[in-house]
Amino acid sequence: MRGSEDADARDGMWLDDEAGRLVRPYTVSGGRTRPSAHFDLLTLVMATGSRPKIYLGPDHDQILDLCHANPVSVAELAAHIGQPAVITKVLISDLAEHKALITRAPHAIEAAIPTDRETLEAVLRGLRKRL
Repeated sequence: MRGSEDADARDGMWLDDEAGRLVRPYTVSGGRTRPSAHFDLLTLVMATGSRPKIYLGPDHDQILDLCHANPVSVAELAAHIGQPAVITKVLISDLAEHKALITRAPHAIEAAIPTDRETLEAVLRGLRKRL
């Protein structure tokens, strides 16, 4: 349980009750804007149970915690950690290189019925508000 307490203490130094997050997204990713592997927003991410041998940062830990029990999409992870999708993809690629998680591309599903354009636009508007 000690590791969890250490992570909570480290996370606390990056947050301020009034100002919110104190670290800019490009700092979280070390200035990188391109992941080392391709991930779609619907790519599913699952923790392997193995932790990186070095400490990568609080956002990396948060991603591992979020996808520990069940696969989570890249878009969901970005929303949960409060980072842009491109930064989240960089963090995921870091963890994948350390074999701390695995990813699976989404399967294409052929629609049995045509999709209503109005419904798709409503979904898109909702996603844009969240991300």
